[in-house]
Amino acid sequence: MLSYRVTSFDTPAEFIERKVKSPAAGQVLVQVAAAAVNFSDLLLLKGRYQDTPPLPFTPGLEFSGRVIACGPEVNQNLKNQRITAYAGHGGFAEQAFASADRCLILPDNVSYVDAAGFQVAWGTTHIALSQRARLQSGETLVVLGAGGGVGLTAVKLGKLLGARVIAVARGPRKLEAAEHAGADILIDSETADIRETIIAAGRADVVYDPVGGEQFTAAFRACNPGARILLIGFASGDIPEIPANHALVKNIDLIGVNWSGYWKFAPDILIQSGRTLLNWLAEGKIEANVHHHFPLSGIEDALTLLRNRTSTGKIVVLPTEKCLNRIKLHN
Repeated sequence: MLSYRVTSFDTPAEFIERKVKSPAAGQVLVQVAAAAVNFSDLLLLKGRYQDTPPLPFTPGLEFSGRVIACGPEVNQNLKNQRITAYAGHGGFAEQAFASADRCLILPDNVSYVDAAGFQVAWGTTHIALSQRARLQSGETLVVLGAGGGVGLTAVKLGKLLGARVIAVARGPRKLEAAEHAGADILIDSETADIRETIIAAGRADVVYDPVGGEQFTAAFRACNPGARILLIGFASGDIPEIPANHALVKNIDLIGVNWSGYWKFAPDILIQSGRTLLNWLAEGKIEANVHHHFPLSGIEDALTLLRNRTSTGKIVVLPTEKCLNRIKLHN
């Protein structure tokens, strides 16, 4: 079984041929059809992610495929089912283990590619907007990083919830993707004054921020009293200093959203959310936003695309298209 393996945080990951073990109690073994590439995978490669597993390990937080074996204490009816799962690691391989209680069975008309890239991005946004911020119809939602895989889900879901959406993204291509997702107002972060443009549009009631840095500061200063700011991530690499006195004066809520953390204290919420989103995906109410496909052998190219923030939408790798001539194997 071929996998993209991290053996040290001081050396690059490499492709390794490994023997597959039987799944442990509570686990299933999945023939991986597609695996999403997330910003968290970049942190995993450096050992900087909050849930980095012990070395050695295979990155790839979420993936889809067919269950080929069930471990003890698992309902054997899961075997041969088409599923998607958030395992936390292991997806950048031909086969991967997942906890059976994290597997979501796919509707017949949902593809492996679409399913692979939907859980983290859509799940984060669904929890953030509908539960944490309680976004209301008629409110103004500002989405930073609106052209990326997570940002596009916020634009789309914001519109489904009846909000007016202001999309902030870098360059015409990303803004076009945000407009296609339903954004009402577009702001180019490379050329526009984000704060002044949001103020001119009536200020923000909710801010969805996976970026951080200067964009957070600009959006924070353009909020209405009683606004809610969702802290999703810091893709800019700059964790902003929050002026707590301003938050107090304007009654602004700062809300941290760590989707994967729910597995530890409220997993039922994630399962319910995932099933809802899969149904919406099957019904065509939402889109997976997968815009880039790579064979497993092209994982470095996929990671570079994400690292350089030149992607629009989600990126997936397809382990069944491995192109062995591009891979140096180690036993």
